Amino acid sequence: MNSAPLLNSAERKALRGKAMTLKPALLVGKAGISEPLLKAAETALTKDGLIKVRIEAPDRATRKVWLEALATATGSTICGEVGHTASLYRPKPDPAPGA
Repeated sequence: MNSAPLLNSAERKALRGKAMTLKPALLVGKAGISEPLLKAAETALTKDGLIKVRIEAPDRATRKVWLEALATATGSTICGEVGHTASLYRPKPDPAPGA
């Protein structure tokens, strides 16, 4: 898996602003992180680069652990987190030549 992109505070702020207009692409339910959820996150990040995630964890500590696990598993960076919603960023892959 690729390592998470390193962002400075200005880049994170700009991405948070873009993410405000997005609707959550993923919903992490009370069951937590699963293989189908990781595949959906991979697909969304590859397609869009910036996604919003809604996490329905029973408490704040669990929500933080699940969010960090999701970011680590997908090689993305957490741009912002407000309540149950967070935004993840991973640069889109370069298009294949001739595609």
